[in-house]
Amino acid sequence: MAKKKLGIGIIGSGGIAQNAHMPGYAAVPDLCKIVAVADVNADAAKAAAEKFNVKHVFTDYKKLLEMEEVDAVSVCTPNYLHHEPTIKAFEAGKHVLCEKPIAMNAREAAEMVAAGRKAKRKFMVGYNLRFAPTNQLLKQYIDAGDLGEIYFARAQALRRRGIPGWGVFIDKSKQGGGPLIDIGVHILDLTLWLLGHPKPIAASGQTYAKFGKRSDIVGFMGQWDYKNFTVEDFAIGLIRFENGATISLESSFVANIPEDVFTSTICGTEGGAVTHPLTIVREQHRSLQTFKPEIPHADIATHSAEVKHFCEAILNNTEPLTTGEHGLAVAKIMDAIYASSEAGKEVAIP
Repeated sequence: MAKKKLGIGIIGSGGIAQNAHMPGYAAVPDLCKIVAVADVNADAAKAAAEKFNVKHVFTDYKKLLEMEEVDAVSVCTPNYLHHEPTIKAFEAGKHVLCEKPIAMNAREAAEMVAAGRKAKRKFMVGYNLRFAPTNQLLKQYIDAGDLGEIYFARAQALRRRGIPGWGVFIDKSKQGGGPLIDIGVHILDLTLWLLGHPKPIAASGQTYAKFGKRSDIVGFMGQWDYKNFTVEDFAIGLIRFENGATISLESSFVANIPEDVFTSTICGTEGGAVTHPLTIVREQHRSLQTFKPEIPHADIATHSAEVKHFCEAILNNTEPLTTGEHGLAVAKIMDAIYASSEAGKEVAIP
């Protein structure tokens, strides 16, 4: 299939690089080889390189981009460091897989998309949920018309006690926001894809910070620095689309709920569905029928599937499943929900 192996560079060698992207590339040695790693933390870069037998290690990612052997890069830095490395990579003629969210805001995202178009290189955003076999099966149901006209969806990414105790997840200046921009974007992207990417026209939203600044709240993902918590810990949004459809979006790091929830509920005129666990509801013979489709090999490493797809898109010159434009669409909605919360009214989406 492939004419040659791709040389891969990793920009940022933290958890998402070592636990998702790098194992994904290592799993497809017929398609690619990781040739270089860059991180401002020299020890982290060296550790990642040793773990995956990578020859070249840099503390300046621009040195990595100078390597002719590098055909494509994964940008695995914190959110505030997605914009510049992505644009510099395109300017150096590299293809880019950028971790989600695409950027801190839609302005940055638009500049990144424009740079990718100008460079005529592949630009993919790391929304790995689309690669889950059950989600791809549901997409087939919807595209075949089995659920009819989809007019409403409820997207939920809710943690009970899930403020990360590491990284910059609690720092708005580096992250852009809290659960909405961290995990809410995942379930929103999945839902937009399932609905066929209708055009958003407006959003209203509200964010809350009721727990993150408190020292008496237990952390199930490590204890965070509550004195420097500057993001929301709960957010809700309502997105309206040009075709009349709506999506409600809920996302939390902390909430007093019985269990974590990470799913999307789809309502159509001929049927409905829940993404996790995949459940289909349809009316037949004047009865409601609920069933859970079973498919082989449903439990896969979606990050690895995403990375493999990125390599194949480059080698076969095909469109990635998750494009820069899709990342920009999510960023525009995020901006609108945050702006609505500040303004106390619905905000139009350009």
